[in-house]
Amino acid sequence: MNKLLLIDGNSIMNRAFYGIPDMTTNDGRHTNAIYGFLNIILKVIEEEQATHICVAFDLKKKTFRHEMYEAYKGTRKGMPEELHEQMPRIKEILQAMHIRIVEQEGFEADDLIGTLSKKGEREGFAVTILSGDRDLLQLATDTVLVRIPKTKHGKTEVEDYYAKNVVETYGVTPLIFIDMKGLMGDTSDNIPGVPGIGEKTAAKLLAEYGDLDGVYAAVDSMKASKMKQNLIENKDLAYLSKTLATIKLDCPIPFEFSEATYNDPFNAEAYTLFEDLELKSFYKRFSVEKKEELTFETVLIDEIDGYNALLAKLQKAKEVSFAWITQDGEALGVAVCMDLEHVYLIRFMMFITEAMVADNLLALSRDYQVQLACMHVKKLLSFLNFHEEDAVFDAGLAAYLLQPNQSEYEYDTLAKVYLDVTLPSDKEMLGKEKLGYFSFEDEKVQKWMAYQAIVPYKIKSVLREKLKETGMESLYDEMELPCLYALYEMEKNGIRVDGEALHQYGKKLRTRIEELTAEIHAMAGEEFNINSPKKLGEILFEKLGLKNGKKTKTGYSTSAEVLEKLTNAHPIIPRILEYRQLTKLNSTYAEGLAGYIRADGRIHGKFHQTVTVTGRISSADPNLQNIPTRMPLGREIRKVFIPEEGSVFVDADYSQIELRVLAHMSGDAALIAAYQADEDIHAITASQVFDVPLDQVDSTLRRKAKAVNFGIVYGISSFGLGQDLDISRKEAEGYIEKYFATYGKVKEFLDRTVEDAKKNGYTVTMFGRRRPIPELASSNFMTRSFGERAAMNAPVQGTAADIIKIAMVRVNRRLKEEHLQSKLVLQIHDELIIETKKEEVEIVQKLLVEEMMHAAELSVPLLVDANVGNSWYDAK
Repeated sequence: MNKLLLIDGNSIMNRAFYGIPDMTTNDGRHTNAIYGFLNIILKVIEEEQATHICVAFDLKKKTFRHEMYEAYKGTRKGMPEELHEQMPRIKEILQAMHIRIVEQEGFEADDLIGTLSKKGEREGFAVTILSGDRDLLQLATDTVLVRIPKTKHGKTEVEDYYAKNVVETYGVTPLIFIDMKGLMGDTSDNIPGVPGIGEKTAAKLLAEYGDLDGVYAAVDSMKASKMKQNLIENKDLAYLSKTLATIKLDCPIPFEFSEATYNDPFNAEAYTLFEDLELKSFYKRFSVEKKEELTFETVLIDEIDGYNALLAKLQKAKEVSFAWITQDGEALGVAVCMDLEHVYLIRFMMFITEAMVADNLLALSRDYQVQLACMHVKKLLSFLNFHEEDAVFDAGLAAYLLQPNQSEYEYDTLAKVYLDVTLPSDKEMLGKEKLGYFSFEDEKVQKWMAYQAIVPYKIKSVLREKLKETGMESLYDEMELPCLYALYEMEKNGIRVDGEALHQYGKKLRTRIEELTAEIHAMAGEEFNINSPKKLGEILFEKLGLKNGKKTKTGYSTSAEVLEKLTNAHPIIPRILEYRQLTKLNSTYAEGLAGYIRADGRIHGKFHQTVTVTGRISSADPNLQNIPTRMPLGREIRKVFIPEEGSVFVDADYSQIELRVLAHMSGDAALIAAYQADEDIHAITASQVFDVPLDQVDSTLRRKAKAVNFGIVYGISSFGLGQDLDISRKEAEGYIEKYFATYGKVKEFLDRTVEDAKKNGYTVTMFGRRRPIPELASSNFMTRSFGERAAMNAPVQGTAADIIKIAMVRVNRRLKEEHLQSKLVLQIHDELIIETKKEEVEIVQKLLVEEMMHAAELSVPLLVDANVGNSWYDAK
């Protein structure tokens, strides 16, 4: 049987736009609505096995309904620009996919869908309608299915409605559903309805009297009431509203179903459009011949004579790019490129060994002054003994500086951005194929190897030029590239973990979790699953009767934000919050860390340099930057991190580095003076903001001032500060105003930073690091507000991140220059930890403080707090 799928284009695009975070191509074109729309419709197409598909769109013109009622849809806001720009593109994609589009002046998409659904029924099609607009439920019949996508638990689910399902859900038939709209109206379409009648009253009236005519036939016999009066006085409005809500079923559409046959959607023309919009997750659906725009010859080298001849050429070259080919930590070969015509694939064999090639590559740089380049230097350092002074060009790192908001920096992404060439990705080229020595015979694998060598060769000069243009060349050469080597050494060094102490810590956590569980159950008066938000909500807001519970479709909200506001409402709340923190500690650290301890008794985590948009280093496998510090039992996890025998930890961190950077960048005299005098900045702010003499500032006022100080750095709103301090929005607004009255130049600096970012599209740190903030151009208020907060914070947080990188690089250099055995093992935000030989403690502590204090010259001192201990806990 033929299956007809009718799609409400505007509705699904709107749903996708508001349901999916902003997505853009590398050149800034918005794609989130297109991406979401395609995901939704392709899923439904597959489920329905549709043979014929048609997508209906509204035109931006008045319809017959506006002629009947001028205010129809008069309250609707205009389409956001970010969505507006995506509408013509989705239509272009649908046409390329051979999916029929209908739109007609004078009618809405609903009318076109209604007309086609009836026409389809008459011609024997099984009809499915896909829309997020419940107005279309009036089209449901025993054979016409209306499918409504909705978000549940963060995922898109689809509700199905035949006529019987409409009755089960709303208590009325699909046709009477129109009468409901006549009575209750529809605020989204500005359909007036009868004043004072909502969904429940409308449903009750129609259940009792059958339809709108039945309601008005019985209105005179109804008891006197405001509702009766409203019905009588607004009869014309009720019938007008019904007419406005009624979908036309007889639009004169020049349309034949043969035009809507679903056939060959994933064709070459469509692929070009998907590729242009960088919709990579859909590429796998296409089997078209991918257009390759890099032409070169691959030359396999696996004999010593051929290798020696190639090496002689490489030694005379000016520039060479290379890619080290590995599988599961084993090196198989290397791809090298020294011109635009050839890529040489060197396979490691008996006479061409990994060690030999590694030494020859080093010699190219050190002895022959050949400039080397590759995609990601840090990934190769376990195979190649490069050092900071070798200055191998890292294409991925350079690209990160230029576009820090990209999600990845692989050869295919960079080829698209900097060469305007589309190459298949790793996944497309290799799938799940395991590489081996015989893979060098496979033409597809050869191309994959070659791409990784030729792309950095071709884009190196482009990236260098762009770094110069943007003023970030010195940032790359003097900060980011040296930082790469320091991070690798930290990964290689690792940090030692006391496995038995970790085991005992886990036992301690579990004992306390059991105690809390018993206490919570006792206070609740029953045993229940504390991890179940639904059950917990019932206990708190129904059984215990706590106020201000927010009920959703899935139950009461029991988020941390909700519970923290109720901390003093009942003794069960602080126990639940502690229970949650400890169970997370147990799973993430007490149990989670054990899996990362290697045979040497150390954790060798990863430090990522190209993940955050601000320039901060991120930690993974495991994430040691998230180790909790607020609660005593959380801080105790640091006790399991210990130095090797004969060593201690020297730990140093900056004091209030972001506030000090803010003082310098804003030039605020009062803030600078306070730091130069080494005064308690939080106490001073408390005195100024809360109008209290400095000697009367207590710990509570100081805590509030601290929240204001750091909140200002992060562009906090009065609403956010009010939530943090549990005060009214108005009171928080007063605090912020007083802060800016005290530190006027800070306000000027933040305002100027936002304005510059709006004009330029990016912010800049003291060291020239740029952070693009496209959200500032958004028509969506929430997105734009986020952009403003990010713009306020980015120069300060980015500068602080730059300073710790400079310090880390200089500390690492000093350790080597002074031939010390101590080694850098951890960088956590504003903190550096050195595993220090006991006989070197004095010199290490001195050099660590010196380099951190002088990493940047500010108008205020950079204070560093350094401590020594036999564990991370003791040193902190």
